[in-house]
Amino acid sequence: MVEITRRDLIKKGGKGILACLAFGAGLGLPNFSDATALRPSRGKLGIKLSPYYAALEGKVIKCTLCPRECEVDVGDRGYCEVRENRAGKYYSLVYGNPCAVQVDPIEKKPLFHVLPGTKSFSIATAGCNFDCKFCQNWEISQARPEETFNFDLPPEQVVKLALRTGCDTIASTYVEPTVFIEYMLDIGRVAKKRGVIKIYHSNGYIQPGPLGDLLGVLGAACIDLKGFTEKYYREVTEGDLKPVLETIKAIHRHGTHLELVNLVVPGKNDDMEDIRRMCQWIKTNVGPDVPLHFSRFYPRYKLKHLPPTPIATLEKARKVALDIGLHYVYIGNVPGHEAENTYCPKCHELLIHRVGYRIVENKLNHGHCFKCGEKIAGIWNKEK
Repeated sequence: MVEITRRDLIKKGGKGILACLAFGAGLGLPNFSDATALRPSRGKLGIKLSPYYAALEGKVIKCTLCPRECEVDVGDRGYCEVRENRAGKYYSLVYGNPCAVQVDPIEKKPLFHVLPGTKSFSIATAGCNFDCKFCQNWEISQARPEETFNFDLPPEQVVKLALRTGCDTIASTYVEPTVFIEYMLDIGRVAKKRGVIKIYHSNGYIQPGPLGDLLGVLGAACIDLKGFTEKYYREVTEGDLKPVLETIKAIHRHGTHLELVNLVVPGKNDDMEDIRRMCQWIKTNVGPDVPLHFSRFYPRYKLKHLPPTPIATLEKARKVALDIGLHYVYIGNVPGHEAENTYCPKCHELLIHRVGYRIVENKLNHGHCFKCGEKIAGIWNKEK
């Protein structure tokens, strides 16, 4: 089988793909009157000097943002396609110019233990430091910023829109947010002053230094633990497992609320022994209270030939996790399944009843089980 590169896919997509990249325009933004602020323009770049690089000989730079450590010649870009060496200095090309703007339920992130039933102002730019073969948003994650329709939204405006649309959180999501970290940091600083919680959904592929900067503004993180073998990471994501594990441990040490997602792909990462090892690692390194979401795969991008994950496989994985002793284990992308709900790990009472992204009932009592009083891990009010 001929391997199609991400650049080939973008080129073959043509105008049909480019036209869909502004999918956030006006969507999910109720009662927002200043429509001119959400009129995207194709190829708009937001140029900002990055602090995350080291100068090498001959004006070559080494990117210090993610574990790839790209060495980039003058005029070239790193793997993520959104950082460029200009005369020996490294610039982000996506500062303040997201290509996706959307108001989502917080449950979509998925963050089930953060302000259930609230809205999250969600943004993304073009670019990614992975090329996952199952990516749902490959049209923007594998695009250059000049190929997408981008909005002009400086950090202050993002926070203003979040407040105006009744969002308690601002999410960096859809693609890997690490690639637009300068933008994310400034949004987080403004949001913190205005009482809005900054969250992100990430692949965890980031260096310790930039992660430390980010943890200064983050209230919660959802990390994709995509599998538990280096082979899977190399073949399916073009990344590595070890740095992701280090990121997960660092977030936990910092005390930032953490949830994990494992997309279970048939025939790729659904071996129950690997899942058992993963769950044991989670319990040992970050503890049993970190929520784990087993998410159902649907055919996308380069894996359209695979079937959706059998629900029975997800149920087996969840049982493995619960048997090991993880307290909060969910099944995602199966609306109406009982494993969407939150149960008390002590008395097993149903606490939060979910159907898809909708909260049917929330019986938590100030972050505790209403029946036995057990404290439930999470952020249950904005004052936490």
